[in-house]
Amino acid sequence: MPAEFQGKIVVISGGSRGIGRGIAAAFAREGAQCVLASSSADKLAVASKEIAKLGTEPLAVAGHLREIKACEQVFSRVSERFGRCDILVNNAGRTRAGNFLELPDDAFVDGFALKYFAAVRLTRLFWPLLKAAQGHVVNIVGGAARSPEPEFLVGSSVNAALANFSKGLSKLGMRDGINVNVIHPGNTATERQDELLAQRAAATGKSVEELRAAALAKSGVRRIGQVDDVAALALFLCSERARHIQGTATAIDGGATVGYY
Repeated sequence: MPAEFQGKIVVISGGSRGIGRGIAAAFAREGAQCVLASSSADKLAVASKEIAKLGTEPLAVAGHLREIKACEQVFSRVSERFGRCDILVNNAGRTRAGNFLELPDDAFVDGFALKYFAAVRLTRLFWPLLKAAQGHVVNIVGGAARSPEPEFLVGSSVNAALANFSKGLSKLGMRDGINVNVIHPGNTATERQDELLAQRAAATGKSVEELRAAALAKSGVRRIGQVDDVAALALFLCSERARHIQGTATAIDGGATVGYY
């Protein structure tokens, strides 16, 4: 994809670490101007410094994307500085794992606020710019949308809702010339994955090491997924070679998802 993303404006929520940061790094290497949105100004500063070594320094926008004002701030900063948006990657999310009977109501409310409603709001705000650019929306969701488990009912519920929203949105994308697709990462080596394992360990009474080994044995995958695996797929889905891919949800989990789809 030589020079295909040169000068393109790529907005990435949850871009300060993990998968979001990896996707930003991949686009930066290809010459894109990235915009990173996240709640932590400190983590955004670290991510921006590292990504700047690969290409153009990102625009960082700190704010709690659970709130509509923060989403509007991201849109305003991008509109004022660039006046366009070619790609929107909705990656923000921090749904909790744990024992369903012990999870507070706030865990569900917070899960939907950050992952689902932030994606809905950012997409609605940026849609006119994406339409003008004939751009792309990629929603980073997660395999729990298809394979729910009792210790991750917040995440699986939110993921399923976002995946369903994405499929419906793709029909509007067909009319407006915007490609909308979903990536379902499996177990991926990130800080976020470590947090979830710790929460599951607390819920089940097992150690993190036991849970990690059991997950690998159950799935039969050869290795834990890497951030670069997801980033490579995001780049492809936003390329012209993938223009005829619309409304799909692709698992990148080494084959761990059970069932035919």
